[in-house]
Amino acid sequence: MLREIAEKKRLLICVIHLPPLPGSARYGGDFESVIDFAVKCAKNAEKGGADGVIVENFNDNPFLKKPDLITIIAMSVIVREIVKNVSIHVGVNILRNACREAVYVASLCGASFIRCNAYCQPITCPEGIVEPEAAHVWRAMKESGKRVEVLADINVKHASPLYYPHIEDLVRDCVERCLADFLIITGSRTGQPPDPGEVCNICKIADVPVLVGSGVNPSNIGLYKCARGIIVGTYVKDERGMIDTGRVERIRRELDML
Repeated sequence: MLREIAEKKRLLICVIHLPPLPGSARYGGDFESVIDFAVKCAKNAEKGGADGVIVENFNDNPFLKKPDLITIIAMSVIVREIVKNVSIHVGVNILRNACREAVYVASLCGASFIRCNAYCQPITCPEGIVEPEAAHVWRAMKESGKRVEVLADINVKHASPLYYPHIEDLVRDCVERCLADFLIITGSRTGQPPDPGEVCNICKIADVPVLVGSGVNPSNIGLYKCARGIIVGTYVKDERGMIDTGRVERIRRELDML
């Protein structure tokens, strides 16, 4: 499990930003090329030293709060192909907040974790008001018969929280009441780093590992020594959007030096 790795070293998880999937506004019609892209990204991440990858329908915008069935099926096919081709951990994030569906995909396709953007607090975002999924996530695991780890965002990017108690209470609710395995702290937008002081404060409060979920690169990684790992998408991509092995290797080296 990722938790066991995080106890020994800092985690490096790379995000596979998939091309538009069937059912989305900008889907190009060639699903096989999407699968090939995803598998190559995963292999490159593994070669570069990543501990895991998150498969995300990043380019399906504008997003639905809950995507259509065809998107869930497409994600299942892609995740299964990635799992068959790499030995590192594979996770699922279905935007905007299809966390229960992500559990089903992970459970049936051999993935080991999910990321949930609105897990323990309601948010308002361009997709509307999005309700937290913690209860549905755990019931889905019960239904599927498989335990997957939950990486939960708090105060997630591209959104504003509708439940914003003192940060200590929010962190404790997410862990104690909602049973998150990891907490993710992000900046306000994709590629924007979070405030290092806020990350360190949450690390002190949380009883689970904290991951930095946006904006980390070799020049600022030293600001996040308190975190148990990073989730990287923007930095490790080349001009085609493919995960670049060399970039993964570089940030892996920097992470291991903290």
